[in-house]
Amino acid sequence: MPAGRVARTCALLALCLLGGGAQDFGPTRFICTSVPVDADMCAASVAAGGAEELRSNVLQLRETVLQQKETILSQKETIRELTTKLGRCESQSTLDTGAGEARTGGGRKQPGSGKNTMGDLSRTPAAETLSQLGQTLQSLKTRLENLEQYSRLNSSSQTNSLKDLLQSKIDDLERQVLSRVNTLEEGKGGPRNDTEERVRIESALTSLHQRISELEKGQKDNRPGDKFQLTFPLRTNYMYAKVKKSLPEMYAFTVCMWLKSSAAPGVGTPFSYAVPGQANELVLIEWGNNPMEILINDKVAKLPFVINDGKWHHICITWTTRDGVWEAYQDGTQGGSGENLAPYHPIKPQGVLVLGQEQDTLGGGFDATQAFVGELAHFNIWDRKLTAGEVYNLATCSSKALSGNVIAWAESHIEIFGGATKWTFEACRQIN
Repeated sequence: MPAGRVARTCALLALCLLGGGAQDFGPTRFICTSVPVDADMCAASVAAGGAEELRSNVLQLRETVLQQKETILSQKETIRELTTKLGRCESQSTLDTGAGEARTGGGRKQPGSGKNTMGDLSRTPAAETLSQLGQTLQSLKTRLENLEQYSRLNSSSQTNSLKDLLQSKIDDLERQVLSRVNTLEEGKGGPRNDTEERVRIESALTSLHQRISELEKGQKDNRPGDKFQLTFPLRTNYMYAKVKKSLPEMYAFTVCMWLKSSAAPGVGTPFSYAVPGQANELVLIEWGNNPMEILINDKVAKLPFVINDGKWHHICITWTTRDGVWEAYQDGTQGGSGENLAPYHPIKPQGVLVLGQEQDTLGGGFDATQAFVGELAHFNIWDRKLTAGEVYNLATCSSKALSGNVIAWAESHIEIFGGATKWTFEACRQIN
């Protein structure tokens, strides 16, 4: 066969074997086979000795290329998604730097993070902080009115002079808050000025709380030891109360309390109980826009409570380790129940019980964003499940109401820190 015809034959043979595909398979090796001039070269190539093996190799190469293309497309999509997330993180980091150092959080914190934030400042926005300060000032005014009534019954020139001094300081603080509101409305002031002024006002408020608490100590002898409430006026990570007594090992419990709050979003953490190795042994928390939750050994049940309307509400949660059965009561009425909440896990003893803060570590690691804001009273714990009638007696301030046999509400059982204050309990007065 002439050389030119042989070359054409090889070229046609290669096209026939490749099937006319446009895929690029890299370097190609051609195998030439002599065939008669009038024969079908494609058919002949199939019959050739090594043609079948070559076709198999080509198909395998084609499959490999397709798989590689799919992998590349998948990797491109992953890179695009990671790039988007990185951009969001960088953007959030920039915002956090402008507003002040902030803790991370996208939901309930994980136990054992080990980061202690006791020295951090509250990270609430300026406008929200001013609103909280306004509520605190109103709370202080109410307490001064109570002191004024007390001083009328127990005349004391020293008490009256202190009351007048405190009233003057409150008036000054109100003027500062109003001035700051006007500055915000005019668009003036920067983050640094906001922080400095907030720290100055919070320091003054803490001082006022301490002075008023000293005046209120004179009323303790004239009221029963359980007729008091705790006030947490600001969302901080240093204002809390500690129960002096720990919990025993419990296979069932009922925890009840009175709460009053208008905080949003979320009232925070009314109480938390941590033990060595488990910061979330027993926690009640309403964080962000999530519903209130009860945590037992870091297992969660969502509760049907709605309490952030600025009114007093009585709540109770009962639980038994057998099947993890729980019930939730608000204002004496059962509103929810469930099971499989940490079944067959007894509440461990020798822990730390804190009111007003969520613990990340044993007795500490508080986060201002999860702090309770509002008022709390009559916190009691039993080592059994109370009946519906017993819960109702508590919610209606009945004379038949029981005190907790594990933790009973009494001033001698509570230590307060950071400006949290005690004063006369008012919810049962309103009911009666």
